[in-house]
Amino acid sequence: MDEIIRNIAVYALPVLFAITLHEAAHAYAARYFGDNTAYAQGRMTLNPISHIDPFGTIIIPVALYLTSGFVFGYAKAVPVQFGNLRNPKRDMAWVALAGPMANFIMAVLWLIFAVALERFGVSEDFPHKVAQAGLVTNLLIFAFNLFPLPPLDGGRVVTSMLPNALAYKFAKIEPYGFFVLLALLYFGVLAFWVQPVMWLGAQAVEFFAWPVTFLLS
Repeated sequence: MDEIIRNIAVYALPVLFAITLHEAAHAYAARYFGDNTAYAQGRMTLNPISHIDPFGTIIIPVALYLTSGFVFGYAKAVPVQFGNLRNPKRDMAWVALAGPMANFIMAVLWLIFAVALERFGVSEDFPHKVAQAGLVTNLLIFAFNLFPLPPLDGGRVVTSMLPNALAYKFAKIEPYGFFVLLALLYFGVLAFWVQPVMWLGAQAVEFFAWPVTFLLS
């Protein structure tokens, strides 16, 4: 039980930051490209309470962690009326990519924070674990959301890129996407996507963080 409490304490802040900025980035991008729906509903905010889904963000992840050690969850989806975007088909991709890119930027910042802790000789173990949790959490959310299946962000990007007729057919998967995703998770298939994308993301994070981490080293 003590280990569970420690793990929750380590991951609580990184996870809250990760889901909050991910969803707020979607809302900001949607407003930038012409849709004020999320903004009008108070979702373009850094207040995590506005983005937490009690069932998907708290109950499911905690129950799964306590019973299997595996964690899966989701935040409250940001409402986007794609028809309100100035160029719906094109701008859909930018709105979708805004969330994963926010996680990528946070991963860069967590890596810089981790290097800074080492540079300034912080001996307390807890902040080092939090920094590592922040890096891993954001890389995981980045990779997971880029999976090309509606309603994930990667699915919306693919829909945006396909010709209209194919995009329409592909988008029809969305009502079943969540159940397909659960099946892929259960059978371990999703790992064949997530692990390589996380690795590539980590290389890119190190590249973009390098100027700062070099100065700190």
